[in-house]
Amino acid sequence: MPKRLTLSPHLSCDILEQRYRQEKDPVGRTHYQILWLLAKGKTTKQIAEVTGYSLRWIRVIANRYNSLGVVGVGDQRHHNPGGKPLLNEVQQAQLLQALERQVDETQLWNGRKVADWMSRLLERPVSPQRGWEYLKQMEYRLRIPRPAHLLSDPSEQENWKKKILERVEQLRQQNPDAEIQLWAMDEHRLGLKPILRRMWFPWWEKPTATVQWQFKWVWVYGFVHPTSGETYWWLMPTVNIYLFNQVLADFAQHFGLGKHKQVLLTIDRAGWHISEKVQLPEGLHLEFLPSYSPELQPAERLWQFLDEPIVNRAFEKIEELEQVIYERCCVLLKECEFIRGLTNFHWWQAASA
Repeated sequence: MPKRLTLSPHLSCDILEQRYRQEKDPVGRTHYQILWLLAKGKTTKQIAEVTGYSLRWIRVIANRYNSLGVVGVGDQRHHNPGGKPLLNEVQQAQLLQALERQVDETQLWNGRKVADWMSRLLERPVSPQRGWEYLKQMEYRLRIPRPAHLLSDPSEQENWKKKILERVEQLRQQNPDAEIQLWAMDEHRLGLKPILRRMWFPWWEKPTATVQWQFKWVWVYGFVHPTSGETYWWLMPTVNIYLFNQVLADFAQHFGLGKHKQVLLTIDRAGWHISEKVQLPEGLHLEFLPSYSPELQPAERLWQFLDEPIVNRAFEKIEELEQVIYERCCVLLKECEFIRGLTNFHWWQAASA
């Protein structure tokens, strides 16, 4: 017959059950359950079947309760103050200052280099893992910097954000009975020259992508209304003033622009955008981005997701590629909530309010 453990009378069976029912910590709740079942006269084997704990751990929990009482119940790691940190507050401040500089003229920080820096400071070896842990503790994250053109002007970009707000307000005053919307538009070139992108593969598989180096292209004209996530797409064989005028006219007709609906469209300064031959339909107004500032263009963020079906793929004919892109555009037309979260910058929200 299995041996029953005997509990010291620190708490009654009813109180143990009550604490088991009320305990929020999962480890503490299971410990009180074990003690309650022991107090009811259950064997360790029966309790192991109910709780999933081993016979040894049930005895450890019972013995800890007998010797320490309630203090011995629950996850004892909660009471562990932990070891002394490798770096004190002054040394952590020194590390933070060091991280703000490059390791040297040619190297960047990583876990191993932080560990080497700590080794020199502490005059003893430090594991590279500890260097990575301190990078995380300093709230550093491994991120790819966003490209910024050497000739871009940050002050001009900030002024443009204010200017577009003023432009929208001006249109509202000039057209008090019209709905004013702020849209963005850009062009994206795709072709038989493949797009290669990193993907997840099993560690034992060496990934390959079939490529066909042919310079044949199709252009995607993408319109986006960041406030709602609505999009509008055109596929064209090239870009020029004639096609740009045709696309603008179709956009204005499709969305019913005119006296009662006006759109301010933000675009870059491509030659076919700023030409004097551009013909603006009624109700459509253009606002040009600052030079070398693609990061201010919400439509730029569409291309990464538009490209997904064609990355690492080869097409024999440009018509096959066009069909895949057409189907992808049809999918994105329905992804308004996703597109809105992707393109509705905080400063854009203020201009559209």
